Amino acid sequence: MTIVLNVRQRIRSVGVKYLDSLTSRDFRSLWLASMCAGSAHWALIVARGWLVFEMEGSSAWVGWVTFAAMIPRFFLSPFAGLICDRFNRKIVLTTVFAMSFFHNLVLAMLVLLSDIQVSYVVVLALIDGSSRAILIPASSSLLPNLVRKDQLLNAIALNATTVHGTRLLGPLLIAPLVVTTGVTGTFLLSSVLYALGGVQVLFIRTHSAGVIDIKRSVLQNLLEGLSYLYHHRFLRPLLLLTVAHCALTMSFESLLPVLSLKKLGAEGGGFTYLMMAVGAGALIGVIGLSGIQHGSNRGQILLVLGILSGVAPIGLAISPNLYTALAAAAVMGATQSTFMALFAGVVQSIIPDAIRGRVASVNNLHIGGSMALFNLVNGRLADSLGAPVLLVIPGVIFVVVIGCSYAVVTLRKFYREGITIE
Repeated sequence: MTIVLNVRQRIRSVGVKYLDSLTSRDFRSLWLASMCAGSAHWALIVARGWLVFEMEGSSAWVGWVTFAAMIPRFFLSPFAGLICDRFNRKIVLTTVFAMSFFHNLVLAMLVLLSDIQVSYVVVLALIDGSSRAILIPASSSLLPNLVRKDQLLNAIALNATTVHGTRLLGPLLIAPLVVTTGVTGTFLLSSVLYALGGVQVLFIRTHSAGVIDIKRSVLQNLLEGLSYLYHHRFLRPLLLLTVAHCALTMSFESLLPVLSLKKLGAEGGGFTYLMMAVGAGALIGVIGLSGIQHGSNRGQILLVLGILSGVAPIGLAISPNLYTALAAAAVMGATQSTFMALFAGVVQSIIPDAIRGRVASVNNLHIGGSMALFNLVNGRLADSLGAPVLLVIPGVIFVVVIGCSYAVVTLRKFYREGITIE
């Protein structure tokens, strides 16, 4: 009996440690909605990338479509942040889920009617990217209002499972569909997932909005988040480091189809399995992060993750077969997703709620813009240079960058003591 009680207490303590923020009803609803949206998003990326690669037989077009899906995060992010601080963030999220539902439905119908062209996919990718440009700051600015302050890092880490861990769940859900029904069933499934996610958003009861100064111009309000970040001694270099991380280590989606086909000898299934491996690693990584309850070692963890994020793509590039490639992809997912979740947790713990949406949109602008550009460049160069080269060189560069970041006083203090300097 004593052993049973000890086991139960152990399980309960682990649950409290890793799932603490899920005790909030509103956060559970947001988490489930984000899980649906993340699964639909990654399912779409895999299916859309393989559809374009099959249609054109070129990584260049995959790069263009990926660029089209990501570039709205650069152009629309400032306005998205303003919207998230001006209106009820729950209503904003509901609208975005509806947009994504209809986008995937239209894409499915075009494929089903054999009326699909690459130009249509590019236009629809722009629409999808526009909705994502609003969804990300809306969700991230709403989240801190749904949990206690001591639950914030746990909540952000758990929410990161819906962003990075769904790289596993999304491709896993569509793997049978890609083999049997093709991409049409995938796009329809994505629509269903967005519909289910929208219902969960409606269950959120907390009213959350920022503060817009009506005495100031639209431009002044737009620039407030940018001004806050760029005048912050700690957040400015941290943001620039994270931009380098995303550009150099995370802009690999346009490389995976050609890597799967030409180096590993796998078809669309290989591409799907690689994305699943990235997702599995990401899921393990962010769950591990959710158990961190003290912030003193955050800087050390970020430094180590940064180094590993640069090394992992090199492992993928030199993998001799699909099995070792899957292992390397899992390490990529674990290190990159945990790095990003930790970055988000640090930023959210510092910024004021009044401008949270605009700050989140500035992050989105920098991160999305850099990844859009580098995916485009990688897609254009992959057919001539090969995917392995485009994985190795940026990986090495980022390891050098993370080493040089130690020279920045505020980052060095964070690495050593976990202290964030105002």
